[in-house]
Amino acid sequence: MQQKQMNIELRTKTGTGVSRRLRMADMVPGVVYGKGLDPVTVSVKSRDLQEAISGAGGQNNLITFIGGGSLDQNIAIVADIQRDPIKRTFKHVDLHRINPNEKLRVTVPVVISGSAIGVKEGGLLDQAHHELHIECLPGNIPDSITIDVTDLKVGESVHVSEITLPEGIVILDQPKIPVVSILGKAKEEEETAAESPTAA
Repeated sequence: MQQKQMNIELRTKTGTGVSRRLRMADMVPGVVYGKGLDPVTVSVKSRDLQEAISGAGGQNNLITFIGGGSLDQNIAIVADIQRDPIKRTFKHVDLHRINPNEKLRVTVPVVISGSAIGVKEGGLLDQAHHELHIECLPGNIPDSITIDVTDLKVGESVHVSEITLPEGIVILDQPKIPVVSILGKAKEEEETAAESPTAA
């Protein structure tokens, strides 16, 4: 988890035309919402938003608002970003104001490390889930969840229940779900099958 700062401006006018003019000025229209807060329409500079979500934490970075009236010094995370399907430029951003002392739910990427024994035996590494859902305090959000597959053999899997995380972080996905597996047959099994006589 990384902490960032981002300048925001309140805006009173809304609508397609207003949003278009903001984008032409390299600004991104957005909305800030959160517990006990009526949605507030804001705008941010495109480069400031890009910087706020840069780094390993991505959209889970904790962003401290600079400006924005009563939102000044409030903390938020990016809940959703809409991009142009071709240019990939920002079209809109939803910002979720959070309480640093209250748990929240976020999605965190899964990173595979190590070279599995099973792959060396001729198996195929299959990563069924590239993200996992967790619940924790904002300050404990990990940049990613790393799974070491070094000792994983053909036919074996790492399930959600087998992933160890620091105290205070809970995975919300079903415990029995396999996150990564080694598929196929080991070389020894293939050799045995090749040596077996075929039926006449």
